[in-house]
Amino acid sequence: MMSRYTLKCISCGKIYEPTPNRYTCDECGDLLGTLEVVYDMKNIHLTRDDFDKKAGIFQFKDLLPVSSHTQVDEFIGGTPLLKFKGLLGQNEVLIKYDGISFSSSYKDRASIIAVNKAIELGYDTIYCASTGNAASSLALTSAHTNLKTYIFVPDQIPKGKLSQLLVAGAEVIPVKATYDEVFDISLDIGREKGWYCRNSAINPYLLEGKKTGAYEILVQNDYIAPDYCLVGVGDGTVISSICKGFKEFYQLGLTDKIPKVIGVQAENASTLKHVFDNGEPFTPIQEEVSTIADSISVGNPRDVVKACKFVKSTGGHFINVTDDEIISAIKEMAAKTGVFAEPAGATSYAGLKNMIKNGEINKDDSVCIVVTGNGLKDIDAVGKDADVTFYTKDEAYEKMKGE
Repeated sequence: MMSRYTLKCISCGKIYEPTPNRYTCDECGDLLGTLEVVYDMKNIHLTRDDFDKKAGIFQFKDLLPVSSHTQVDEFIGGTPLLKFKGLLGQNEVLIKYDGISFSSSYKDRASIIAVNKAIELGYDTIYCASTGNAASSLALTSAHTNLKTYIFVPDQIPKGKLSQLLVAGAEVIPVKATYDEVFDISLDIGREKGWYCRNSAINPYLLEGKKTGAYEILVQNDYIAPDYCLVGVGDGTVISSICKGFKEFYQLGLTDKIPKVIGVQAENASTLKHVFDNGEPFTPIQEEVSTIADSISVGNPRDVVKACKFVKSTGGHFINVTDDEIISAIKEMAAKTGVFAEPAGATSYAGLKNMIKNGEINKDDSVCIVVTGNGLKDIDAVGKDADVTFYTKDEAYEKMKGE
């Protein structure tokens, strides 16, 4: 049986019961009125012995707003926490790598919750808007169910992610527009049709799946919280979830501190950073954005208030990196660790390099970076490196003489 929970508006604090079709606050609206799932923590009694380092996200069922229903649940989560000594001059760097998840991205943690919730509530159709990862994740995690899946995508979606949608049999609605415009179109149509919504921030339950990444970092690191955790940021839901996950394990007494969570954005897509730097009450703004990291190319972030409040509560902040630094990070991280990240996933590594260079992180500080997606999903960023000249057999023998 799932835990008792309520929904709380992030802006006005109004409490709602989790009724069907309840996504945001009536008073504050979609952007300011995103909801937080709040559990009765006093009646949740968990110990460190309740969790396993290799198990999936439903080992945390007491802290999730849905029970397990579908056949692929056990394969979501349980991704590795890699540990590297001396990387970037640090005593130790942890890399939480979700690039080997079910659809090769962190978004699986949210999609499986959305799929289960839709089934639980009796929906026959689910939809979302996405630059690629949420879309391919939803298409693949719902493929074996009876749900009809509609995906709205902008024309800049990488081919690797589009191919995942198409082979999974989802109904793809490609639109010549930005992600932010496609998001609004999907909401209009989804609400009119009465479909279940899997859009980031609008659906409060998605964050609950994503927060399990923070749980796993702690479980896999023997409940020792790192000093810093760096996360790439677009809409704001992943970083909000990481903050929430760390906080909840701290509240339950399973760890002794909450890491400072640092949001890393692309320089030309830094809307959340600008809102955070402007200070409270964290008033949302819209900007035109452009970055090679399509997954975080968001000029109208939907979880802006929650992301800013949660990051501040950890003592963290937001930074940005250039596209050139992101491309460099993809190559360097792959060469030094074997982790091949898509641009958005490598953003956290680029941010860590800058913080070390600027003296904001010392070599003795323990650090974890979250890599949210596999590099094979978007090879355009480093595609030029695959342009090689092939030798004849004789030339190959000749070249290798003396090597």
